[in-house]
Amino acid sequence: MPPGRLHALIDGVIAIAITLLVLDLPRPADSAHLASDLWEHWPAYAAYIVSFATVGVIWIEHHALMGAVRRVNRRFIELTLMLLCFVSLVPWPTALAADYIRRGDSSASTAAFLYAAIMILLGLSISVAWSYLDRNPELVHEAARPGLPAATKRSLIGAVAYIPALAIAPVSAAASLAITAAIAVYFALSRTTVPSLLTGATDE
Repeated sequence: MPPGRLHALIDGVIAIAITLLVLDLPRPADSAHLASDLWEHWPAYAAYIVSFATVGVIWIEHHALMGAVRRVNRRFIELTLMLLCFVSLVPWPTALAADYIRRGDSSASTAAFLYAAIMILLGLSISVAWSYLDRNPELVHEAARPGLPAATKRSLIGAVAYIPALAIAPVSAAASLAITAAIAVYFALSRTTVPSLLTGATDE
């Protein structure tokens, strides 16, 4: 089938996930010292920025992926639903990590570990989608096919990059979140983007 309906579903789920991130931001009520009360919740705002940037990068990457696809089959739809499963989960560990890091609770490390684990699963799910297209080039525009191996490799590197955040989470939840933030910034600013790897894909 043509990829139009699947593309619309992806955009809808990502839009909802980003909206849910905003709804979880703390709003101190009837505060006499609003500035200090807002600062007290800094982990929530930091986690929001990191998660927003991560989901934004995933959207850009998957938008390029869908731009290269000329048609989809059942297996590719299933792989995309797996990706959307982890995208829709992002607000949950974001809220947990923000809450437990703010309180300095001993469970903050568990929350940070969960957050990093979901980031890895999110990265792996998009890497698996790229890999599937690389093995099934008939689903892809001919002009995009030469760029598939490089795009697959890049997405796998993105998933593996979260392993240090997972490893350091039991030691420092804040450091784990900082690593996740650095990964989001790197891929957001990276000059080697997926669209550049798929030059000509949208010309067909």
